[in-house]
Amino acid sequence: MTVLIIEDEPNAAEHLQRLVEELVKEATIVGKIDSVRKSIDWFRAHDPPDVVLMDIQLADGISFQIFEECEVKAPVIFTTAYEEYALKAFKVNSIDYLLKPVDKEELNAALKKVKTSYAAGTDREQLLRKMSEMIKVLTKRYKTRFVIKVGEHLRTVEVDQILFFHSQEKTTFCVTQDKRSLILDYTLEQLEEMMNPAQFYRINRKYLVSANAIHDIISFTNSRLKLVLKGSQDNDIIVARERVQDFKTWLDK
Repeated sequence: MTVLIIEDEPNAAEHLQRLVEELVKEATIVGKIDSVRKSIDWFRAHDPPDVVLMDIQLADGISFQIFEECEVKAPVIFTTAYEEYALKAFKVNSIDYLLKPVDKEELNAALKKVKTSYAAGTDREQLLRKMSEMIKVLTKRYKTRFVIKVGEHLRTVEVDQILFFHSQEKTTFCVTQDKRSLILDYTLEQLEEMMNPAQFYRINRKYLVSANAIHDIISFTNSRLKLVLKGSQDNDIIVARERVQDFKTWLDK
């Protein structure tokens, strides 16, 4: 197994190399790189390794910039000192991240996942597509506030204050933590693209909900789920049957 280490802290890079060599006897460290710029140059000049161990925050920028500048044709295991909220999506998409200081057993599990995927005949291109999709999710800028007209006034509403969005009679509303229902000039389809998927989930045609809005979840007929949402008097908020499993996965991040 050929391994590329991208890490700007010398001690952390040495620690990773030592762990890899202990865990994978046939491992070859093909390089240790400490910056975004050098990483881009390396990928342009070399054949892809079997796996890349990549720190997210490097001295000259965020490592996601590497993917914007060049094609990375190798599975990546990200490392970070910060458990960013959005990073939890990696697990759902079969891409690992490890918190520093990197634990030997967790690294071993991540490396085995890469090896097992290929041994089982997993399509390398499919794995790389998933990784590319996650990079787009994590680098995309999601909406953080709305400007809403209330009578003759304009007010700003922070996304973190919104419990859920819903549509009714061709009008879209957002309901805030202070139980206010405000009209938005967007469709739910447009809002679904604007919102961070780690925070909001489209449960059906009428509702886009935050996990913080869910007061209760009740098993319902035909393998569906019924939700009780804070700030809502609607007694018929149902998670569409085809979305139930994905919804559970989203909640369990």
